[in-house]
Amino acid sequence: MAGMRITNVADAVKQQPLIPSQQNSVVMMRVKNSQSSGDRHSQSKSMVLQESDFFQIPILRHRRNQSQHSVSGGGASAFELSLDLKSEYLNMAKISEGGKKQRKNWTLIWTVLTSEQLQFYKEKPRETGSKAGGKADVVQLCGAIIEWTTEKSSRKNVFQITTYTGNQYLFQADSYSTASLWYNAIRQTIDSSTKAGEGLVLRRANSTENLPRHSSLPGYTSASPITKQRNPLHRRSMNMFGSSKLKHSTSDGSDKSSVKNRLRKFISRRPSMQTLQDKGLIKDRVFGCHLLTLCQRERTTVPRFIQICVNTVNKRGLEVDGIYRVSGNLATVQKLRYIVDQEEDLDLDHPQWEDIHVITGALKMFFRELPEPLFPFCFFQQFVDAITEIKDPKLKVQAMKKLIEQLPKANQDTMKLLFSHLQRVLACSKKNLMSTQSIGIIFGPTLMWPELDTGNMAINMLYQNHIVEFILIKCQDIFNLDRK
Repeated sequence: MAGMRITNVADAVKQQPLIPSQQNSVVMMRVKNSQSSGDRHSQSKSMVLQESDFFQIPILRHRRNQSQHSVSGGGASAFELSLDLKSEYLNMAKISEGGKKQRKNWTLIWTVLTSEQLQFYKEKPRETGSKAGGKADVVQLCGAIIEWTTEKSSRKNVFQITTYTGNQYLFQADSYSTASLWYNAIRQTIDSSTKAGEGLVLRRANSTENLPRHSSLPGYTSASPITKQRNPLHRRSMNMFGSSKLKHSTSDGSDKSSVKNRLRKFISRRPSMQTLQDKGLIKDRVFGCHLLTLCQRERTTVPRFIQICVNTVNKRGLEVDGIYRVSGNLATVQKLRYIVDQEEDLDLDHPQWEDIHVITGALKMFFRELPEPLFPFCFFQQFVDAITEIKDPKLKVQAMKKLIEQLPKANQDTMKLLFSHLQRVLACSKKNLMSTQSIGIIFGPTLMWPELDTGNMAINMLYQNHIVEFILIKCQDIFNLDRK
């Protein structure tokens, strides 16, 4: 609007009650002036205010009645109504409540600034002048702090309001001019409401406990006589709690020592691994177990699982195309492995093990998962030297035989059984299409590998394949097998 319009009203309407106008920006108010101690008169003013003029009017708290307040002789004025100073859509995010951080969630809300608080509505008020729809959220501005911020959000034109209870709100507008107007209006409202609230004691809702005053409120550094009187009691209570903490700490030490003693007794009474194995409570695995340990447990020189697999392949798999080259179903192989590890009765003639490639796949997995390969680590380089440095075939056979005889008994017997079985597979090469080279490629990295992969992997694999091929060709001479 263009400005402020003031209309004097005749003395005849002094006694008429004042009714606020239905328009948003028009407020009817009564102003009492005392020009002298005995002469008073009242005037009624109709004010049409601009948004820029709202914040220049001093606002006081509600008055109970006129008789309880004296009127000073300086033209003092008091307003009996709480004005809606400003209202507009703003982006708001609550980031803290009572000092506890919250997730920042920006919301576009209808914001109304009054003389004491900010009110938030989800809906904009209608043109008829009715209040905004939805339940209002309120932020008390008395004792609050407002400041611009660029660290709390990546958005522009953001300012923060911190209430005396520790709640923090972020407000943002698209244009700087709008945000600046709101910032100045809220700051002036905070200043006026804080001055009007001097001497008030802030209390919690439904409680007689005094709230700590904010540093921006008057009298922050001064201590009330009530707190001074309660200081000795507070000290006594602190001493009492301190002494109880000392007693509690000594009791904690005795409890910890008793717990340690109980643990020692429990560990000393715990049965040994051998006892648990004898009772069947702990079962050793087959896959992943050291070859010597497995043979000692089964009291044999060749693991039973290897014997069962070799016998089954000899019975119904020698003439199968791609035997040991074709992979079986991995899920079925893992199922077979689980049954073997649980030491359950294993019958490879059962229909679920009809696929011979599942059995050959489990056999290869057994050798690959040995902690130490069938050709021990300490003999790896010696076998490589024998296959590369010795050129005479007879001397090479003697060197290989001598190295194998130095191996542990379990390794020798398992190696003899496996290579004799592979000889039978090679004998049926016309039907299963398996050659010496293909068997060497499959079993070379399965039966031997270096302890540390320091050299070239491709060269090591080439040596592994050549060693297995040579032992397979000279199997009868190395293991003293009968020629058929």
